[in-house]
Amino acid sequence: MMKNTYPPKSNQVMLRIGMAVSAVVLMAGCASNPAPTEQMAVSRAAVSSALAAGGNQFAPVQFKSASDKLAAAERAMADKDYELALRLAEQAEVDAKLAAEMARSTKAQRAADALQDDIRVLRQEIDRQSK
Repeated sequence: MMKNTYPPKSNQVMLRIGMAVSAVVLMAGCASNPAPTEQMAVSRAAVSSALAAGGNQFAPVQFKSASDKLAAAERAMADKDYELALRLAEQAEVDAKLAAEMARSTKAQRAADALQDDIRVLRQEIDRQSK
């Protein structure tokens, strides 16, 4: 029996390429986003850290935004809308980090102001004793 050594016809090649592309597109369309459990944990930790840093007191707008976005991400997770959950969790993390840094900055500024006041009082005391 003779083996077919002729190259495939161009329409056969195009058909095979089309079928391969269709299969790839179909598989990609059926693939779902995995649950963003790691990002949710990171976001929860960031909100907790912001709370511990005093974000609710010193950066209330940013802290509330982080908390609200985390709650919305939790709802999206429950609804299995993982793309939305991921996006909201990432935003919650950023807002929480901002709240924490703003709280730390405010605390540092207050400590610096208190130290300046103490220095001023000490200088006044030194001036008064030297007279």
